[in-house]
Amino acid sequence: MVFSLDKENKISNSLQNDIVKIAGKRVFINPFLYSRKFDENTNNWLRESGQISDEKIQRNRNRFYPELDWSLLSDEDRIIKDAAIEMFLKTLEIVNTYNPKLNSSQMLYVERKMIINKKSAFEKWVSKSFVKKVKIAQNKKRKFQREIFIRNWQEWFSLNTTHQALIPIIVIICTSAFIGWFAGISKNSCNPYFESNIKNQR
Repeated sequence: MVFSLDKENKISNSLQNDIVKIAGKRVFINPFLYSRKFDENTNNWLRESGQISDEKIQRNRNRFYPELDWSLLSDEDRIIKDAAIEMFLKTLEIVNTYNPKLNSSQMLYVERKMIINKKSAFEKWVSKSFVKKVKIAQNKKRKFQREIFIRNWQEWFSLNTTHQALIPIIVIICTSAFIGWFAGISKNSCNPYFESNIKNQR
């Protein structure tokens, strides 16, 4: 029962961070809460990084991260924060699209609430997205390498020269196996112990 209440409280707190109330109306600042209204192109646009130009993202760095000295960041941190800025810009565009009656001061209020409540969430989301992309790329690369390997072997086996080379080898292997088997039978038949066992059975 306590676990259930804790879970409900966490969900409630999470929803509070995703909603801003303006003039008695609830405005979602989590872009994925609008996803039911998206078509496939909009959904891909939101989820795929690189949809907004680097120049525009760099112009908005101080807008969403005024506290940072970007020259001191590692390449990895810079990439993640740039992707988070892209999420901010996309989310503001989505909020404006689905809440067209918001004026500029109200949009500024929404933006500030997003910076406070969603910055960490956006950074975590883009980090997971990058990890997922890397795994997908690695899987595709391995699959492609397997396909090339199999195709090369299939092409090699289909060549006439391969058939001409393999037939003598197969004949030699079969002949060697037959000779070995025949030699083993002959050896057992000449073995006194083998013969004595036969006599004892009689």
